[in-house]
Amino acid sequence: MDKKNIVIGSAVGTAILSLGTVLYLTKRSSIPKGAEAVKPFDVKKYMGKWHEIARMDYLFEKSLDNVTAEYSLNEDGSVKVINTGYNYKKSEKEESIGRAIFAGDPTEAKLKVSFWGPIYGGYNVIAIDKAYKYALVVGRNRNYMWLLSRETSMPEDVKNEYLQKAKELGFKIEKLVWSEHK
Repeated sequence: MDKKNIVIGSAVGTAILSLGTVLYLTKRSSIPKGAEAVKPFDVKKYMGKWHEIARMDYLFEKSLDNVTAEYSLNEDGSVKVINTGYNYKKSEKEESIGRAIFAGDPTEAKLKVSFWGPIYGGYNVIAIDKAYKYALVVGRNRNYMWLLSRETSMPEDVKNEYLQKAKELGFKIEKLVWSEHK
C-alpha cells in the first residue's frame, strides 16, 4: 500500500470514528443508576420560568448567581431552553439558548438537552411537587444536579426531602453551590 492510500484510509477511518462519536452522543440519553424520571410528567405544566436554588457546579455555570431557566414549547414538540445568570466576576449577564427533546415516552420526564448542536446531555426530572413549583433535576451522572423553584426560594421541608433523595442516590450534596437571587 502506498502513502497516498494510507493517508486516504486514515482520513476515512477518522471520519467514520468522528461520525460514530457524534451519533453516539446524539442518541445517548442516560440517567444515574437508581434514579427514575417522574412519570407521569406533564411537559406543559413544566413550561415557564424556574429559579435555580442549588446546583452541582460545572464549567458553564461558574461564578453565576441569579440563575434562571425558561422553558417553552416549540412547534415540533421540542422544548426551547433559555438559561440566564449573572456572572459576578465579570459583572455581566450571561445567556445560553438550547433545545430539549424527550428521550422516549413524552409522559416521562427523561429528556436530552443541547446547547451545542448535535451533542445532547441528560436532563431528568426525578422529583416534582403536584403543583409543579419545585423540582429536583439530574443529568446523565452524579456530576449534574439542580434544585429548581418557581420562586427565588424553596421551603425547607421540600429542600430537605429533595436533598435526602439525592443523597440516597449517591450525590455529594455537600458540593452543591447555592445560588443567590438579588
